Amino acid sequence: MINMENKDVIIMSIESSCDETSCALVKNGREVLSNIIYSQIDIHKKFGGVVPEIASRNHLEKISQVIDEALEGADLTFNDVRAIATTYGPGLVGALLVGMSNAKALAYSLGVKLIPVNHIEGHIYANFIEHKELEPPFVCLIVSGGHSHLVYMSDYGKYEILGKTRDDAVGEAFDKVARTLGLGYPGGPKIDALAKSGNPNAIEFPRVYLEKDSLDFSFSGIKSSVLNYINSCKMKNIEIVNEDVAASFQQAVVEVLSVKLIRAAKLKKVKNIVLAGGVAANSGLRNYLISLSKENDLKLYFPSIELCTDNAAMIGSAAYYEYISGADADLNLNAVPNLKLGEKRYAGSK
Repeated sequence: MINMENKDVIIMSIESSCDETSCALVKNGREVLSNIIYSQIDIHKKFGGVVPEIASRNHLEKISQVIDEALEGADLTFNDVRAIATTYGPGLVGALLVGMSNAKALAYSLGVKLIPVNHIEGHIYANFIEHKELEPPFVCLIVSGGHSHLVYMSDYGKYEILGKTRDDAVGEAFDKVARTLGLGYPGGPKIDALAKSGNPNAIEFPRVYLEKDSLDFSFSGIKSSVLNYINSCKMKNIEIVNEDVAASFQQAVVEVLSVKLIRAAKLKKVKNIVLAGGVAANSGLRNYLISLSKENDLKLYFPSIELCTDNAAMIGSAAYYEYISGADADLNLNAVPNLKLGEKRYAGSK
């Protein structure tokens, strides 16, 4: 039974799209009561990246524990929960199914709504948790290991994709360059840390802006440039300064991302710009955008480090706005590993 005397909407959300098992309790879309995250990074390090089958098995092992810890951390019971939210795509299909199966079982047993959430949308909504005053419209740069999007958010749940990557996602490029430098996995934080000791102007890596006025991205070229530079140095017996390579690579990527975000904001005539996704934790990107946004009289928002990575709190925030608009999936809900931003692919009322 739901405690109807409590008018607050408390949603339990589950996120398992890749290698984090997470459960959160979120009140009214913006207040996080608990947010438990179990990361598999140490498990996948030895493989140099996420192994889908191993990820799925670890989700199975940890998800019940994570759900219990989330309830305990919020000092709540299942009777306080108005709806169960789950990521249903995009992501690794096996990993997604673990979270979804638990969410469907809970929604059915509790007699509450089942709210499907797009993982990419969740990253945007992390900013609503961090910045209570933030409201649409704004332009958002979503950058992670699997996604690079420039999005105009005109209202809750309403998106216009202005640009996206044509090849590698930016996080993928960071991982590949880190692997080339022998830094290991995950590459993004390691490149960022190393870059702080390097000279960002030491090596002239290409800034790929594509066609005039294009807001798309391409990172395969700079990845190849780094590899060619390293191979050339080895053949010529020239010392490779990893710190300079990391700093120069990161600066080239950061400039392209930042310039296109500012350009998109001017195109849509908005004053607020938002950063989201795992790569939003990159200190070089944050610092460069802080400076550039001030120069262009724009207000920049980004989440705390914990909310940049995959977590259930951001899913709970997005789910709240789906909930109040009438979303309610049936138990035939299935994973959609290639789900696109703004796309709804489930049966149910809304």
